[in-house]
Amino acid sequence: MTGLSRLRLNYVGKKQMRNTKGGKNMANPTYEVHANDAAREASVAQFNIDRTYSGQWTITFSNPPINMFVPSTIVELGALMTDLESDPSVKVVVFQSANPDFFVAHLDVAKAAERPEVLGLWREFVLRLSSTPVVSIAKIRGRTRGIGNEFVLACDMRFASRQSALFGNPEVGVGLVPGGGAMEWLPRLVGRSRALEIVLSGDDFDADIAERYGWVNRTLDDADLDSFVDALVGRLASFDRETLAAAKAQVNRFGTPTAAELQSSTDLFFPLLALPGAQARRAKIRNLGYGVPSDFELNFGRYLPSFGQADDDATEQKR
Repeated sequence: MTGLSRLRLNYVGKKQMRNTKGGKNMANPTYEVHANDAAREASVAQFNIDRTYSGQWTITFSNPPINMFVPSTIVELGALMTDLESDPSVKVVVFQSANPDFFVAHLDVAKAAERPEVLGLWREFVLRLSSTPVVSIAKIRGRTRGIGNEFVLACDMRFASRQSALFGNPEVGVGLVPGGGAMEWLPRLVGRSRALEIVLSGDDFDADIAERYGWVNRTLDDADLDSFVDALVGRLASFDRETLAAAKAQVNRFGTPTAAELQSSTDLFFPLLALPGAQARRAKIRNLGYGVPSDFELNFGRYLPSFGQADDDATEQKR
């Protein structure tokens, strides 16, 4: 058994002990959201829902200052899926951002670590989004990194602004691995080698490269993005929901990860967070403008190599 395997088993064991206090076993695949947490989360919406047009919903992320995903975002997304699944008139849902610089910045890891069960809720959301009869489209402007990238990967289609969209999974640079689906979706979309480039480099990739790799369907000039997506949505909404759903289900046989595959990456995330290397790297980002509008958040990928530089220099001096 490797050291990481032992750490993962130890973490899972402690989590199960902690979550069975009071008779509540959170190790069960059905995750519980405590009533007081749910009430608090319901009071602060992370996105807006526009149902103006028949057959389509538009979801606009709006969680200032940089659209970070927090546990309440994931809870709200689960509630959104329940609403979508219960409305037989909806054929298409479009996701966009109110912030031109950030579609979704990334996960607030510190808050997620306080409620580790939310990654289980996230896995359930991803599976529901990819399998629902409703066609999902991500209209992307600004940065979408980490769980933000994993969100758009779970959507059925992705269209990006050539001028502003930027993609990345920076987790390796802070001692983690993507735990929300990137390692399952990317090889299916871009192939093994390019998936490794994206995940292992932790770098930012512009919209043109994302299109060339097959990461997104298309990039368009920013001035043309809205009209293109609007025309596509209108076209899809003119078709029968049952036919759209049947075609999507058939294509899904060859392009979606399983629950077990997604869970395998989720199981790595928090054990790695506990390792000294991850703790040391994460300590370096705290004073760089993490979670607020800053050069660091705008250029996350550019900063990552410097987080290990001091350790490398110290090793070099010892030789």
